[in-house]
Amino acid sequence: MFDIFGYHFMQNALLAGLLASVACGIIGAYVVSKKIVFISGGIAHASFGGIGLGYFLGISPVLGATGFGLLSAIAMGLTTRKTKLPEDTVIGILWAAGMALGAIFIGLTPGYTTDLFSYLFGNILTVPDSELLLILILDVVILGVVALLYKEFLAISFDEEYSTVIGMPTEKIYLTMLCLIALTIVVMIRVVGIILVIALLTIPASLARQFTHDMKKMMALSVLFSIIFTFTGLMLSYWLDLASGATIIITGVVIFALVIAIRKLITSRGLPSKKM
Repeated sequence: MFDIFGYHFMQNALLAGLLASVACGIIGAYVVSKKIVFISGGIAHASFGGIGLGYFLGISPVLGATGFGLLSAIAMGLTTRKTKLPEDTVIGILWAAGMALGAIFIGLTPGYTTDLFSYLFGNILTVPDSELLLILILDVVILGVVALLYKEFLAISFDEEYSTVIGMPTEKIYLTMLCLIALTIVVMIRVVGIILVIALLTIPASLARQFTHDMKKMMALSVLFSIIFTFTGLMLSYWLDLASGATIIITGVVIFALVIAIRKLITSRGLPSKKM
């Protein structure tokens, strides 16, 4: 069964999945708790502009997506807070602009032959060693910032208004959180792709929340669930010759649905189903 991990590309795929699971499990807990799934989706799709720019400039598309993702996160955060425009309008405009710029840059790239499908829907089986190193660096940055600002992130996730009243720089903290979301999205682009990245960012955390409201426990469970989804989806995609990113997400959706159904059945029969 595990003979396939003797192949270098499968070893890279497993490492990429594990590294991405750590980032999405931790940051996903904040996304779900603060209910900013839509703005996270906006950042993800706006990052496509960076992928196109990366190809146009001849640099790593993931590196381009990193810069574009960070700029998009800051732009969305500031615009929604500094203007009277509705949040969904701002996100929709930047979402569309990023995707459009990506298409334009790719169209302008001479001799463009790359497989765009792998960036839209992911192809974890093609992650090279160089991108593994980049993902590892981004993971270290994400973990370091979360460790330093854990209490601040926790405060604005559950009561931003009170955090502002007591003098906490909530706007700067919020923008920092959005930047971490952007970095997490970049980490997961090659695993599940831009189109599906929001699912891996929210499904594990949402499932973890079914068992606990304690943030640290939620993060740990979210990382665990993400690893399970990624590993199981990766194996299924290899055996059944299916798109890896889509298979990982469908695996997560099926497991999530089964857990919800089982918990509902337990509750309907009057059995205890307490959260930690």
